[in-house]
Amino acid sequence: MGVDRRQFLKLAGISAAFGLGGSVGFQLLRPGALDAAERMPTPYQMVFPKSQGNSEVMPNPKALKGRRWGMVIDMRKLTVEKARAAIQACNYYHNVPTIPGKQNIKWIWLTGYTNAFPEVENPFADPAIKNARFIAMCNHCDNPPCVRVCPTKATFQREDGIVMMDMHRCIGCRFCMAGCPYGSRSFNFRDPRPFIKKEYPKYPTRTKGVVEKCTFCSERLAVGKLPACAEASGGAMVFGDVDDAGSELRQLLRSRYSIRRKPNLGTHPQVYYLV
Repeated sequence: MGVDRRQFLKLAGISAAFGLGGSVGFQLLRPGALDAAERMPTPYQMVFPKSQGNSEVMPNPKALKGRRWGMVIDMRKLTVEKARAAIQACNYYHNVPTIPGKQNIKWIWLTGYTNAFPEVENPFADPAIKNARFIAMCNHCDNPPCVRVCPTKATFQREDGIVMMDMHRCIGCRFCMAGCPYGSRSFNFRDPRPFIKKEYPKYPTRTKGVVEKCTFCSERLAVGKLPACAEASGGAMVFGDVDDAGSELRQLLRSRYSIRRKPNLGTHPQVYYLV
């Protein structure tokens, strides 16, 4: 049976992710081998076995569960100090390196109003908002273009809406970076490990040549903890189930006006800013 271009890209990605080559790699060309290979757990899944829905692993009874996770950022409460505390917590718990120059890796970061909302034009907007520093991150879109363009399924969407990143499947093609309209992904042009200030032993470090991003702290949700940024923000960042009408997140969205980044693109971002 022949292999079409789509299958070839999958085979190449799987081979690269597992370090397969030569005769071993060509074994994937056997009928049915592709589907079997896609079901093989990667090293990332071995650390976080629920990352791609491994039904054989018993879920933690303390795990937080939601139909569709989202984040609300209250700009009245978000001071620069709270924002920096949230960023530092994220960086520590995920071994995000601090690389000098333009190739720095970022999961969440501070940016200005015009950069965060370039399509919003209001010359009479409150100066406190226009001059504020906004936290930017992966928006965990309902309709994520990054997932559609990934040839190896290294980036995928869970049933609860979280857009995940399996760094061990990533082949470094950066299609997801081109597909993301928010600049929420970073590429490791160099080995990031020497630039980690203090390594957190419970989260895998990455290698040169892979993409990474915010995952809403899926590994913390699995053991009943909130995302590190929300926990460290002093109440300025509220994480919750967007589909739960009784959640604190939904109550905030009902009581305050909120904006989202580039909603006109049809990605349906699930990070909301109260202004």
